[in-house]
Amino acid sequence: MAFNNAGIQVPPSDAADEPIEQFDRVVAVNQRGVWSCMKHELRVMREQGSGAIVNCSSLGGLVGLPQRAAYHGTKHAVLGMTKSAGVEYAPRGIRINAVCPGTIDTPMVADMLQGQSDAMAEIMKQQSIGRLGHPEEVAAAVLWLCSPAASFVIGIGLPVDGGFTAH
Repeated sequence: MAFNNAGIQVPPSDAADEPIEQFDRVVAVNQRGVWSCMKHELRVMREQGSGAIVNCSSLGGLVGLPQRAAYHGTKHAVLGMTKSAGVEYAPRGIRINAVCPGTIDTPMVADMLQGQSDAMAEIMKQQSIGRLGHPEEVAAAVLWLCSPAASFVIGIGLPVDGGFTAH
């Protein structure tokens, strides 16, 4: 099994004003990073005839929000790769899925929200569960997707987002 957890956040930007360097960097890590890992994992799993891969997308792979076009584009791309490779490799005994974490209490989120108490208040309005997620909750979803309990699950993007995408 493998968990491809590549991801960086970039500052919010009007789509027309986003610097190309910022766009290239987020694509290189969030999209190409996952693709590169999956490519090499699939070679090993294809030879052994089994395996499970979970890619890390984001709630940004399931929705669109203003000033997030580049970041969300990469996370949508992760879901596209997951679905396409998932149906390609399922007949070979390899399951490929993704998790789509919401706002999780991580250093990246803390850096993103530093000094933005208004942003945190806005996030909390959209969190049905009334709190940020914990990394262990994402890990539990990844482990389930890798387990035999998820043996009939192929190509999905599982929201782990405290109800954000249920609105």
